[in-house]
Amino acid sequence: MTEQRAVLDAHTSDPAVMGWMQGFPPAPDKHILAASAGHMRFPTHRFAFSRMREFLPTARVARGHGAIREFPVALRDDLDDLTFTALDDGREMTWAQSLPTNFTDAILVLHRGTIVYERYFGVTRRATPHIVFSVTKSFVGTLAEMLVHEGRLDPATPVGDLLPELRSSGFADATLRQVLDMTTALDFSEDYTDASSGIGAFSLALGLTPRPAGYAGPTNVYDFLPTIGKAGEHGERFTYRTCNTEVLGWIVARTEGKRLDKVLAERIWQPLGMEQDADFLIDSTGMPFAGGGLNPVLHDLARFGETMRCDGVGHGGAVIPLAAIESIRAGADRAAFAKAGYGYLPDCSYRSQWWTMPGNHGTYAARGIHGQGIYIDPVAEMVIVRFGSHPIAASSGNDPVSLPAYRAVAERLMQR
Repeated sequence: MTEQRAVLDAHTSDPAVMGWMQGFPPAPDKHILAASAGHMRFPTHRFAFSRMREFLPTARVARGHGAIREFPVALRDDLDDLTFTALDDGREMTWAQSLPTNFTDAILVLHRGTIVYERYFGVTRRATPHIVFSVTKSFVGTLAEMLVHEGRLDPATPVGDLLPELRSSGFADATLRQVLDMTTALDFSEDYTDASSGIGAFSLALGLTPRPAGYAGPTNVYDFLPTIGKAGEHGERFTYRTCNTEVLGWIVARTEGKRLDKVLAERIWQPLGMEQDADFLIDSTGMPFAGGGLNPVLHDLARFGETMRCDGVGHGGAVIPLAAIESIRAGADRAAFAKAGYGYLPDCSYRSQWWTMPGNHGTYAARGIHGQGIYIDPVAEMVIVRFGSHPIAASSGNDPVSLPAYRAVAERLMQR
């Protein structure tokens, strides 16, 4: 696998070129198996990310039968040759060059609600659902902020009061706000390269990755979360941990009395006029993977981003309360965030499952491993949504190119 990563670029690892799962049946060397984690490993994940419901169980986030919100289109021809400087090694690149560099599967740029740029690569097309991993967190955080606005959740409430099942866990005395902003102190590591880390153990419980022979650990998320202990004092520093969002999704479901996929459908998917149902990965109990299991099409990701940019006004009226969006945009404790050491995100913070960048036009973003994202620039009136399948899971693999590229597009759009 190490050798493959060294020699395969976006073009040579293109899943259409490599021919994964083609034929009746596919040849043995082109067959991707979830049982051997082929859906989560480069280069086969470049196919699987656009076909996740073929590898893992899913629920549907229903769009209902309402009218679809359509975007006007006015494609621009002056973005591909736009240049910027990469943050890591100072090389100059064009926007067009940045797309394969970051193993982009699909990307769309909205300016003032109009599609000005749209591209698809590999096996991903407009009608293709693609996993967005931790972008899912921002949907869940937004739902929680909506419930806070409605007075149905109090951010100061301890998790143990909201979920009695977690009173013996490390979450017990953490407040809802600390879970929302990921300032909990937990014995849980988010190291994607370590199968024995907290995220590795979570993936086994969820069923995202295959369980080894003799596995005797939790087999669903409800059973896994109570096993997480406390490490330190809550509220002192930001530490990114997916388990926080699993707790948050559980709280949202418990508050609404409905499973998270249904809450998302009723509160966001249907009111925003989405064009397709989304797939939501679930565990063996049917619990949706709140921290990273959503699979929408690109245009529906853009509909959500544009609604957030437009103060919660979506398809025919206000959908997300402005107060909820203002809470997100306000950001959180930057000093607590700085302790996490994100070199490419100076002076930023994390609020309600969104990444806030106050020094960059007040931008805020939803970010997922392998290059998924919603990037909202209020000053430039721009939204960028992207699907990706980068070999490196962590955003540090994309940020040196993506962040300056997005800023360059914003500056170009602001010129006219």
